[in-house]
Amino acid sequence: MKRNLRIAAAVVAVALLVFASVFVVWASDALAADETAVQALNSTSQVFVSAENGWVVFHPAEDPRPETGFIFYPGGKVDYRAYAPVLALIAEQGYFVVVAPMPLNLAFFDINAAARIQAAYPEVKNWFVGGHSLGGVAASSYAASHADIRGVVFWASYPADDSLLKTGTPAISIYGTNDGLATGDKLQASKALLPADTQFVPIEGGNHAQFGSYGLQDGDNAASISPEAQWTQAADATTVFFTKVLK
Repeated sequence: MKRNLRIAAAVVAVALLVFASVFVVWASDALAADETAVQALNSTSQVFVSAENGWVVFHPAEDPRPETGFIFYPGGKVDYRAYAPVLALIAEQGYFVVVAPMPLNLAFFDINAAARIQAAYPEVKNWFVGGHSLGGVAASSYAASHADIRGVVFWASYPADDSLLKTGTPAISIYGTNDGLATGDKLQASKALLPADTQFVPIEGGNHAQFGSYGLQDGDNAASISPEAQWTQAADATTVFFTKVLK
């Protein structure tokens, strides 16, 4: 009997090891930031970009510490650098923006990343969090348990539960009308999980992948607008939300 138990335990251990190995390989196969995204990691006359403490920081070239900051959680299995083009546009409008890499490219493994970022920049008075796809889910989970977060920005995303509804945390949902993953039905259903005054902002012709700059994504639909147009609309809607909340 003891020998059989040892054999069974060994089989289970091997199975778990194989599963873990397969999962790590799967999660590590992230959608890579393309050349446009990589170029957006370079500072310009409008936006300063730097690598700090393991994450990437964007801020207006003439104002290294704006009063309002935005912590961004990347989408699942997406290189965090892929969001540089649109995050730079937000920083250009006067905001302190930080995007952090996630363990195994999945934000659920570091939901509290925002806590370390907030602690590193105490001079930033107002903090918003947000994310793309699965990153938005993780960001909303963080916001629901941190009352100092002023609002949550969903890009092609929605919360996992009604925590934000219960806390009354302001939120905005920005989505592409051609999105094949965060579909209209899913977004409609998410309204029951969010505060009644949550604004839903469509980007006509936008899709799921063009919130970043990493190419095509399985299950998505083709966009009928350029990535640049989608980035601009996403950035503008996000900063309008910041202004509205802070009034």
